[in-house]
Amino acid sequence: MTTFALVIASTVIALIIGIPLGILASGSNTLDAILKPALDFMQTMPSFVYLIPAVIFFGLGNVPGIIATVIFAMPPAIRLTNLGIRQIPRELIEVADSFGTTAWQKLVKVQLPVALPTIMAGINQCIMLALSMTVIASMIGAGGLGLNVLKGIQRVDIGGGFEAGLAIVIVAIVLDRLTQNLVRR
Repeated sequence: MTTFALVIASTVIALIIGIPLGILASGSNTLDAILKPALDFMQTMPSFVYLIPAVIFFGLGNVPGIIATVIFAMPPAIRLTNLGIRQIPRELIEVADSFGTTAWQKLVKVQLPVALPTIMAGINQCIMLALSMTVIASMIGAGGLGLNVLKGIQRVDIGGGFEAGLAIVIVAIVLDRLTQNLVRR
């Protein structure tokens, strides 16, 4: 449950920040140009490095684990939201404009529904990256299954570490299936 709570909390925070940033970046080439190097930096930085400032500012425990996980998991949500909205056919935008829709109506009734499969892929990737960060976040005191994997590594407890790793995989599969079913509905 601790792992599940850590993943859900960090994913929700990452999506609350990431999806609106992706929407804004899709409408502004300047913001997109500013975000690209930042997102590249966030995605290429080794995940262990995120732990250092989190520990310095927030100490040990779940809070720095969530913050490091948010930073690590947010880029796919931003990138895929931006990409999904930018790939909408120009004809659909012209049709919406010809019917006199406002920018908000165009976003909510045309752009987001058409881009939803791509946005959901970003949400799914965000969840998977958050799960992958649970083991790393356990190094700074975040609890859950990641801590059990870390203990298995430290004590050379192959069975215990494998069991916790398998549980993380099962949580990943469950969350993946849940997000896939949301798209179908």
